[in-house]
Amino acid sequence: MTLRVYNTLNGAKQEFQPLTPGKVGMYVCGVTVYDYCHIGHARANIVFDVIYRYLRFAGYEVNYVRNYTDVDDKIINRANERAIDSQELAEEFIRAFDTDMAALGLDLPTCQPKATEHIPQIIAIVEKLIERGLAYASGGDVYYAVEKFDGYLKLSGRNMEEMQAGARIAPGEQKRNPMDFALWKAAKPGEPSWESPWGPGRPGWHIECSAMSMEYLGESFDIHGGGKDLVFPHHENEIAQSEGATGKPFVKYWLHNGFVNVNQEKMSKSLGNFFTIRDILEQYDPEVVRFFILTAHYRSPIDFSDQNLKEARQGLSRFYEGLQAAAEAVEGCAESDVAAEEGAQLEARFREAMDDDFNSALAIGHLFDGVRTMNRLIGEKKFRKKADKVAAVRALHQGLLKLGGVLGLFGSEPAAWLEKQKLAGLKSLDITAEQIEQFIAERKQARQDKDFARSDEIRDELAAKGIELLDGVKGTSWKLK
Repeated sequence: MTLRVYNTLNGAKQEFQPLTPGKVGMYVCGVTVYDYCHIGHARANIVFDVIYRYLRFAGYEVNYVRNYTDVDDKIINRANERAIDSQELAEEFIRAFDTDMAALGLDLPTCQPKATEHIPQIIAIVEKLIERGLAYASGGDVYYAVEKFDGYLKLSGRNMEEMQAGARIAPGEQKRNPMDFALWKAAKPGEPSWESPWGPGRPGWHIECSAMSMEYLGESFDIHGGGKDLVFPHHENEIAQSEGATGKPFVKYWLHNGFVNVNQEKMSKSLGNFFTIRDILEQYDPEVVRFFILTAHYRSPIDFSDQNLKEARQGLSRFYEGLQAAAEAVEGCAESDVAAEEGAQLEARFREAMDDDFNSALAIGHLFDGVRTMNRLIGEKKFRKKADKVAAVRALHQGLLKLGGVLGLFGSEPAAWLEKQKLAGLKSLDITAEQIEQFIAERKQARQDKDFARSDEIRDELAAKGIELLDGVKGTSWKLK
């Protein structure tokens, strides 16, 4: 199957054909660095990390650019609140962002430019837009004249007349039209500023991404990504600026990830349901968060809740249990020349899912099928004496590790990961690991004494607390139900 992607620009899936065969230029809007990142940032960055990984897995050479917006009203206001320099604040939260993304297992982009390091490129684009009659200077500010660009609102599909009816010019703005947006802002006392043909000032938000994306990917490139909240006005304005300055199509495929709700409500500080990545990682393993996000298609909304995170932890644990069981089952078994089709079949289904607009949810479903097949084979009588079955389990085990790596999953040693999750899960239960082991020891003694009623009673007591006992050749272990 050929890779197909959903393009926001035309509202349909299209066959993916990069501008240069075998190479992909991808730009994803980064964060405005004035605070710690939240679960919405986690989703966007994990989604495009997986797209980046899959494109490379599919054989493309990918130039992935993700920026930092390090000059903005929010940064300036927060720095003033703390009585520190705005760049000092920006650098603090750039470091925090990098730490959070590393914890979530993201691969580094090819390039991570900062807006403040591209002021000359920004000024050059603004000058071009003025020369072409698409922008005008006004009192030290420079505005984009949206009515001069025929393609305005082609990404969002909004109606210009309806939007103009509700638009207002804010105090201090010197626009000709309420819909016009700032390309350059005149300096105000106490704000960072740079010299320009229109006097000292700083860039508007939207122009930064046009300058940085074109600097590293060219005037036209393949993929531009971000959250759905950026479609308007940010990405709409990027198109107007970039295509207005160059006269060329800006981006071929626009990809946008869906929103994150919290307990079925929109995330909001005012509602008290606002969670930073750091808050979440105090309770859940980063891989659990990553797995949770990938169990939904990237364009769909996703509901963040403790229950859904716990279910994700249970689902990921099933993978690690299967990987551990498979490794133990084939340990010491002789290598054979028996061909195993199971691994190739698993990869084919995985690729088919991901080729359908990066459908990680369906891809994970196929990986679950692989675990179930592996477990069934291991459970067969005299499994270790059946060369074809052993070969199949080995192929599935290797396939799961390989394909999981494309999603950024299954990178830990199974026994250690499972033990860590068991202990983490106990934090919400009224029992400790030491108490569980005491119950297991008591149950073992009861069985030796043939007191099977007490043995069953202990199992039931632990089950009521959310603990499942597992009797095996090496003794009794436990896991969270």
